[in-house]
Amino acid sequence: MLNKSKIKAWLIAPIFLFIFAGFFTGKDDVYFQIEKSIDLFGRIYKEVTFNYVDNIDPQEFMLAGIKGMLGALDPYTIFIDGNNKEDFDLITNGKYGGVGISIGVRGDLVTVVEVFDGYSAQKQGVRVGDNLIEVGGKKITPENVNEISSLVKGAPGTIINIKEFRDNKKDTLSFNLVREEVIVKSLAYAGFYPKNSNNVYMRLTNFSRSASDEVITALKKLKAEKEIKSVVLDLRGNPGGLLDVAVNICENFLKNHQLIVSTKGREEDSKKSYFSDQEPLLGDSRLAILIDGGSASASEIVAGAIQDHDRGVILGTKSFGKGLVQTITPLDFNTSLKITTAKYYTPSGRCIQKIDYANHNKAIVEVDTVVKNKFFTDNKRDVFSAGGITPDSTIPYIEEGDITKDLLAKGLFFQFADYYYYANAKDDFYSINGQKVFDDFRIYLNKQKYIYKSPEEEDVNKLLALVKSKNFNNTIYGNLEKVKSEFKNIGENDLLKYQKEITDEIKIELASRYLGNDGEIEEILSDDIQFKSALNILNNTKIYNYLLRNNNK
Repeated sequence: MLNKSKIKAWLIAPIFLFIFAGFFTGKDDVYFQIEKSIDLFGRIYKEVTFNYVDNIDPQEFMLAGIKGMLGALDPYTIFIDGNNKEDFDLITNGKYGGVGISIGVRGDLVTVVEVFDGYSAQKQGVRVGDNLIEVGGKKITPENVNEISSLVKGAPGTIINIKEFRDNKKDTLSFNLVREEVIVKSLAYAGFYPKNSNNVYMRLTNFSRSASDEVITALKKLKAEKEIKSVVLDLRGNPGGLLDVAVNICENFLKNHQLIVSTKGREEDSKKSYFSDQEPLLGDSRLAILIDGGSASASEIVAGAIQDHDRGVILGTKSFGKGLVQTITPLDFNTSLKITTAKYYTPSGRCIQKIDYANHNKAIVEVDTVVKNKFFTDNKRDVFSAGGITPDSTIPYIEEGDITKDLLAKGLFFQFADYYYYANAKDDFYSINGQKVFDDFRIYLNKQKYIYKSPEEEDVNKLLALVKSKNFNNTIYGNLEKVKSEFKNIGENDLLKYQKEITDEIKIELASRYLGNDGEIEEILSDDIQFKSALNILNNTKIYNYLLRNNNK
């Protein structure tokens, strides 16, 4: 005979199972939902492909479905098909089979904007400013510029023919260029600057596989020349790259065993921590890091680690705010899936992710919401999560005039630099007179029939069109025409108003023609307010220690 306590236990157990059954779905339920969804997706795909009123391309239709599905998540979770895999390998590995040029659209022409040292294009005489006509027998226009990458790149040792013109279409040239394994430099500049100082300026453009080796090699070489007392590491516009490369670069400045970054995925046991595991090359040199809204991902890992350990001063404007980590999964047919698998956290514990892609997203459950909280550096300075890295000293850009932006957008500085260089190729860059080159530029703009319309004039034109379409009385229309006429002289007035910055832009372009990449960067630095502010702070012990709260120094 059963006792009463056992009978109660038997009765209560089923009740608890019934009540809590909905809370313990388990993996079996997830697998069932996945199988059911795949079956439904496949059924719809087949039905539409076979029965839609027009013929369907099965591959493109499937790609649209994949992109639509991934579009419900964050923009960094993407499908990489065979056509884009080479470009992706370039970003991660920093090398590709090519001829050593970078191209862009300037005005209505496809133009060589950079020639890499030591490769086929440079050896055979391709120059910055050359305009492409044909690549591999295919006509090149701004409309099909995206195809050029696949045309120029290829297996090392193969030959590609490129036809182009230069010097305002005076010379038409044909090059048979041998493709080589091109290694794209991540470190655009590394040297003592100003020249007579003990300050090293380093401009890092990305965190590809070779970036940390480039930085280490450059620092060792510069240390052998003379003592390095300070470093300005420029990460402005650097979109990031590989996490482990960011860790390696931090090791040059942080003490051995210091935490650099942590990552954490969906599961509790997924947390990984990355520490410096070697003595730094520059443990005592003062350090300033420049960032802006284009500094993202790995750039923010470096800036965050340096800031949290009070190792250096962060200057510029707030960074982009990407605190997500991606993993590449190879798939069939030469494709891959790049998927966000974790968030990363700076040494103080903050996630700097700015946009919360998970919040209010029906496709995502158990949301780990991005929240702004206060954290503390080693020296107890306040830092905050959610929203990028905030500089220790915010130094905004000086806004350019609208006419300068218009001239840049239309490629007129670039085009004028070619025009001027070929007319004065034997000149010494440092003897170029700023006023004369500005006057020559104004004459060039007139020859090009350049007309500047300010944003305000564009607004008046829109208003005139609206008044005309609504059939308002002639008085209103006539008054607006008078207002419009007042804008006619704005272009010439703004050229004079923003003469200095226009001349600066011209000289930067000319420096690239006369002096190459290093000369161009040095010309930019000569009038860079953020760089100059970094130098001033590095050279002022009191301000440097005050910003970092180094009270005992």
